[in-house]
Amino acid sequence: MKTIETEPEAPPQESLGNRVRRALLGAPRDVADTSHLHKMSLIAFLAWVGLGADGLSSSAYGPEEAFLALGRHTYLAVALALATALTVLIISASYSAIIERFPTGGGGYVVASHLLGPKTGVVSGCALVVDYVLTITVSIASAGNAIFSFLPRSWHFAELPAEFLVIALLIGLNLRGVKESVQALLPVFLVFLATHVLLIGWALFSHVDNVPEVSHNLRQGFSSGLTTLGLGGMALLLVRAYALGGGTYTGIEAVSNGLQIMREPRVATGKKTMAYMAVSLALTAGGILIGYLLLNVRHAPGKTMNAVLSEAVFGGWHLGALPVGYWLVLITLISEGLLLVVAAQAGFIDGPRVMANMAVDSYMPHRFAALSEQLSMQNGVLLMGLAALAMLLYTRGNVQTLVYMYSINVFLTFSLSQLGMTRFRSEERRVG
Repeated sequence: MKTIETEPEAPPQESLGNRVRRALLGAPRDVADTSHLHKMSLIAFLAWVGLGADGLSSSAYGPEEAFLALGRHTYLAVALALATALTVLIISASYSAIIERFPTGGGGYVVASHLLGPKTGVVSGCALVVDYVLTITVSIASAGNAIFSFLPRSWHFAELPAEFLVIALLIGLNLRGVKESVQALLPVFLVFLATHVLLIGWALFSHVDNVPEVSHNLRQGFSSGLTTLGLGGMALLLVRAYALGGGTYTGIEAVSNGLQIMREPRVATGKKTMAYMAVSLALTAGGILIGYLLLNVRHAPGKTMNAVLSEAVFGGWHLGALPVGYWLVLITLISEGLLLVVAAQAGFIDGPRVMANMAVDSYMPHRFAALSEQLSMQNGVLLMGLAALAMLLYTRGNVQTLVYMYSINVFLTFSLSQLGMTRFRSEERRVG
């Protein structure tokens, strides 16, 4: 009997919408393939880029706000720099203890829920979600300020639309997955480190010979301050400047919140990441404040203080007829602006994970705990990005307004975390 051969059926044609979606977001990943979890997790260095950049980038706006608050009493900048660096190290040490106590991550929400009660945990979780929305917004707004500092004033009308575009691009990048977004931004992070090591190092070491003169000026300033303000007045001024520079400490908690994306052993990786971030932020923020003092940096219209500092350090550098200094200033400011874009990653990485933890506890819709085909927290990424766009529109990208709002939420979750850990340690000592 003759068999009739049939042609194999052609695979169904994929719709145009699905092809575009796959091109933008990447191919679906097999949830059953456990090797993806290892491939997508981050070693300490990459976690420092993806999460630590949030803290390190705050050196673009925190020290400036603090230094400007000193007014003409800039002799207090040395004490301010030491207090800033010490605070960074103390907070980082505290969050390292949180990493050890809560190795599954979740940061302030999990700490407050377990140690202070579920209702307090919800307050901390909500503050964290708002905090990460503002992380994205203030980072992108500050990036716009840094980059437009060296552009003509006639171009500044394009700053806000450019910031909207960057947030939209980051939404798309994060929908593809965390590791892909971090690796794409790694070169920016390395350029920032190189340029700022050179900037701070040259500002400090080029003034080594002037230490006696600088010390004399500081003593004179302190004596004048005693006469005009008194010791109490100087202390209040220093505390005010320290408080207004509170934006410097934002982002330190990001590492403890994002342990889920780190390579095993997670606790060791998390603590190493925290150490990287603490040392880099303490040296950068403190070094920038001392740089402002040594080079007598003052605010200039349309420019950030870091832009003025870069021009003061690099502006006169020439290699024959080649204006090397101009290009160094340009690269430094661009890397600073782009690092702030990298810092926005912390909002897209940690914000959805906080929402996922809250969704598991039924404090948010359960869909926020679900993964997309690309194993990214698609719903959380979209909500964070859209909320950041709305916040940018509402404030018109005003960094000072955003930093004030940012600090409220950051220090609320800081305070609840520290209160919870203090209570835990007290009970541990009482039992022991």
